Amino acid sequence: MANPPVIIWKDEVERLLRYRELIPRLEVALGKFSWRDSAELIQPVRTTVPLQKHDGFMGLMPAYMENDGVLSTKFVCFYKREDGSTLPATQATVVLLDPEYGNVKAVMDGEVITDMRTAAVSAISAKLLMRPGAEVLAILGTGRQALSHYNVFMEMFSFKEVRVWSHTKERAERFRDSVSGPVTACVSVEEAVRGADVIVTVTRCTEPVLFGQWVKAGAHVAAVGACRPNWRELDDVLMKEAVVYADSREGAMAESGDIILSGAEVFAELGDVINGTKPAHREKTTVFKSLGMGVQDAVSAKLVFDQWKARHSQL
Repeated sequence: MANPPVIIWKDEVERLLRYRELIPRLEVALGKFSWRDSAELIQPVRTTVPLQKHDGFMGLMPAYMENDGVLSTKFVCFYKREDGSTLPATQATVVLLDPEYGNVKAVMDGEVITDMRTAAVSAISAKLLMRPGAEVLAILGTGRQALSHYNVFMEMFSFKEVRVWSHTKERAERFRDSVSGPVTACVSVEEAVRGADVIVTVTRCTEPVLFGQWVKAGAHVAAVGACRPNWRELDDVLMKEAVVYADSREGAMAESGDIILSGAEVFAELGDVINGTKPAHREKTTVFKSLGMGVQDAVSAKLVFDQWKARHSQL
C-alpha cells in the first residue's frame, strides 16, 4: 500500500532548494528536451483554462522523465493585475507522482520552485549568450521574479552595477533598499537599460516596455513576462534585430506575444546550444524568451523531494 503523500510547505522548499544544485540539473533537462528523437522526456505544451471573471488563467504543466523516474505536474494560476494591486500575480502547486503506480508522492508549494527555476534558466541563458566581461545588469520589474533573478545573477556573475526600474520610483527604491549590492533605482526604462550588458524583463506589462533603440548592440535580454499570445514586453525593432532563443520553440510559438505579434523567428532553444547543435551568438544582440516548462518544475520538485527524504532519514 502506498504511503500517504508528503506535503512540503513554502518555508521548507526555500530551505531545500539551492541554485548550485538546481542549475546543473536544469541544464541537463534542457538538453534532453531539445533532443526531439528522445522518448525519454515527454512534455506537452502548457494547457490553459481562462478564468474570465478574475482576469486570469489556470495552467496545467505535466512532464515525464522516463529514465529518471520523474512524473509531475504543476498547477499555476496567473493573472493580469493592475498596478498597486495587493493580490498575487501567480500562485502555484507542484504534484510529484510515482510513475509506476500513479499515486501522489508529494504535494509542494510551487511559488519558490517557479521563482527559482525561472531565474535559474534565465541565468543559464546569460551564461550561454551574454558577452564575456558583462558589467551592467538591468532589471525591469520589482516583484518576486525580480528578486529571484537578482539573487541568482549576483550569485553566478560579477556585475559591477545593477539598475532596477518599476512603474513607480518608490517600488524601485524599496527593491534597492531590500537587497545588498550596487543597485540604482531608475525613474525610466530608458535610463535603466541604456548601455546595459544584460537586461531582464520581469514585468506585468501587456504592451511593449523595452524598445530596441535603447538596447546596445550585443546586449543579452532575458524576457520572462508576457506569457500570453497577446501580451508583450519587447517591441518589434528589438525582436526583429535580435537573435531569438527560447526554452521551448513550440511553447514560444503558441504562447509568446513578443514572438507571435512581431513575426520574429526562434533561432534555437537553449537546449540546442547546450547540445552543441546550434551556436551561441554572443557577438550579436540576443533575446531569450522564457515561457517556463513542466520539465523545469519536475527537475526542481525531484530535487526538493530528494533533499526532504535525505533530511528526514537523519532525524
